[in-house]
Amino acid sequence: MNTTTTMITNPILTGFHPDPSICRAGEDYYIATSTFEWFPGVRIHHSKDLVHWRALPSPLTRKSQLNMEGNINSGGVWAPCLSYDHGMFYLIYTDVKSRIGAFKDTHNYLVTATNIEGPWSEPIYLNSSGFDPSLFHDEDGRKWLVNMIWDHRKGKNRFAGIVLQEYSVQEQKLVGSAINIFKGTELGLTEAPHLYKHNGYYYLVTAEGGTGYEHAVTVARSRTLQGPYEVDPHNPILTSHGRTDLPLQKAGHGCLVETHTGEWYMAHLVGRPVQEKHCILGRETALQRCTWSEDGWLRLASGDRYPELQVSAPNIKPQPFEPSAEMDHFDQSELRNDWNTLRIPPDATWLTLKGRPGYLRLYGMESMSSTHRQSLLARRLEAFECEAETCLEFAPDHPQQMAGLILYYDTQDYLYLRVTHQEEKGLCIGILQSKYGVYDELLEEDIPLQTGNAIRLKVVVHHDRACFYYALGDREASWKQIGEWTDITHLCDESPEYIRFTGTYIGLCVQDLGGTRKHADFDYFRYSTS
Repeated sequence: MNTTTTMITNPILTGFHPDPSICRAGEDYYIATSTFEWFPGVRIHHSKDLVHWRALPSPLTRKSQLNMEGNINSGGVWAPCLSYDHGMFYLIYTDVKSRIGAFKDTHNYLVTATNIEGPWSEPIYLNSSGFDPSLFHDEDGRKWLVNMIWDHRKGKNRFAGIVLQEYSVQEQKLVGSAINIFKGTELGLTEAPHLYKHNGYYYLVTAEGGTGYEHAVTVARSRTLQGPYEVDPHNPILTSHGRTDLPLQKAGHGCLVETHTGEWYMAHLVGRPVQEKHCILGRETALQRCTWSEDGWLRLASGDRYPELQVSAPNIKPQPFEPSAEMDHFDQSELRNDWNTLRIPPDATWLTLKGRPGYLRLYGMESMSSTHRQSLLARRLEAFECEAETCLEFAPDHPQQMAGLILYYDTQDYLYLRVTHQEEKGLCIGILQSKYGVYDELLEEDIPLQTGNAIRLKVVVHHDRACFYYALGDREASWKQIGEWTDITHLCDESPEYIRFTGTYIGLCVQDLGGTRKHADFDYFRYSTS
């Protein structure tokens, strides 16, 4: 047991960090999480003690590895699997092209690296039969891919089970036949498979119940890899379902790791609603301490099946990392790890740190509705109480040119403090909103601005509401509130019309709907939490 009082506080990765895959390489621990339509693909965090975590460079940084231009909302990278075997890191990921209706186009790939920070290889195509692929390294050196299989046919179970197929390292492809080894339980929606070998059994860990409020972790085991698999008699082993009092909801999508000190933990997905069932931070990552029962089943160390806010850390000396700086002055040669772009990689045709040293310059492209080429640079919203601030220089010529500070979920839902040019007002500022796809302008009319001045923009987030502010001139100018406190609970997975899977981002963006690529310069970006 842990001889210190060190505790793991959940979620360990706050904000949009869903579908965790955890692995160990020596005495280092890594978690990979889904990024969906955000670039670069797959978020990786590193820890030495399971308590303190830091973000590493993402592995999918090239369009040759991940081409998401035109991908639908909540498409792109689903449920990666990160593993380590004999000096090599293996990353399996899905690029989802379609997901609404009977069909899902889900292309599964593998990249490798000898260093977790890269460089990562070009992708090896595996299959497209379903999603949530995972690679298992057996003791005899053979490698096996498992993924859920999707059945589009009328009257069939769409989540048709977990299929197993061998992967040949030498041939760099799947070989042999795919075998359905597990059809799931009555919880349904069987997905997110991971295989483990422990004390002579193969353990199959899956997610069931869907990724919402009935989410759960199911465990089954077999003496042989191909089954049959016996379901844990106390299934599910982890869930929040039926316990609306719990601060951690949506518990499921589990992945196991054994520490170098011989202790077991499960990384899993959670959500924290701010109002009713609205989780504006998206789905997050938590850790639960686990034990093995006398009859060989996995159990939470707490003795029940519900996620805890705090769990005992492993018997490892705490090893914290330096916290990230609140202020980004854009004076580095490359973007910081916390920045993301939408669907497309950053390149000098639309984003540059060199065009005006000490500034971020964005060239305007398509609208907030585009699934192709938006000029948007954003970071995850990671706290219920936070604020973000920037300083903008922008000289638009007409209403089709806009720039500013945005709270963004997807093309259907955002809240945008933008500067533009109106024929009768000249340079002006206002607030745009899209709520479940319905466009609105929240001020009765835009507010005229003095020309030739830098414009400071700020947003304050308080749980389920947000408020914007602006100021003209230098840092001594006082802030002016613009608009009212606005409900932001629509910036979440829980849409009334369709399921979706990402989380809220705070970003800087520029649009030029006329195609002339008008640019805006951002002097800095500050993000702070309280």
